Amino acid sequence: MTSWWRRVRRQFGIAAPRMAVRTRLPWWSRSVLAAALVGVVGGMWWWGFDFGQIFGGFNRTQVEGQLTTLTADVDRYRAEVAQLRARNATLESELAMSKGSQEALSRQVTELSGDAAQAKEELAFLQRLVADANKGEALTIQRLTLEPDGDNTWRYSFIVVRGGNPKEEFAGRIVLRAALAGGDADGQAPAHAVEIPTDRPEQAPALTLKFKYYQRIEGQFQVPPGSRVMTLVVRAYESGQAAPRATRTLRLG
Repeated sequence: MTSWWRRVRRQFGIAAPRMAVRTRLPWWSRSVLAAALVGVVGGMWWWGFDFGQIFGGFNRTQVEGQLTTLTADVDRYRAEVAQLRARNATLESELAMSKGSQEALSRQVTELSGDAAQAKEELAFLQRLVADANKGEALTIQRLTLEPDGDNTWRYSFIVVRGGNPKEEFAGRIVLRAALAGGDADGQAPAHAVEIPTDRPEQAPALTLKFKYYQRIEGQFQVPPGSRVMTLVVRAYESGQAAPRATRTLRLG
């Protein structure tokens, strides 16, 4: 007990060690100091992070600048692409119009060439007609042609010419007779004929003659399936006459 009492007196008595008194900081001061410490630590960490990226070969600021530049370039290129597409569409439209115009001009040139060739033939025919003006008033059938025009259809064309120097118009009619071959499955049926307008009454108006110097006759007729025209005979009759005034025969085979 004696020793224990001595230790207590030595600790709390007049011989006890000196006691230091310190002032305690308020809470807001401690908060400011803590925030400053956190800011310093964060700044040091950020600084170390940036320098670590730079030393490691990656500069975020430089990459962000390059990204901004590339984004601007992409926007500019997109605008240029849109302009080029619009220009391309305009050029394609102009090209289509040019092709259409060229095709139309080509068709017109072809038609004009055909018309010019026909005009030359007509001129040559008129020259011969004038040259024969002093001859007798004879009726002739000239430039007789016959060509296929689709399935079982044939197209004919000829000119009926009146020579001399007639005073009145000629009135009459044309009769066509087409000799056919074939017509059955193997094309060996006996020959037969088609007479127009007897067998085709609807074509009678187109075969009426009424002219002073010449008249062009054109038309077409159909034949039975599998048939082919071997001979076409054209006869020109004057109104009120039973005998033909002119006859022309065209043999195709």
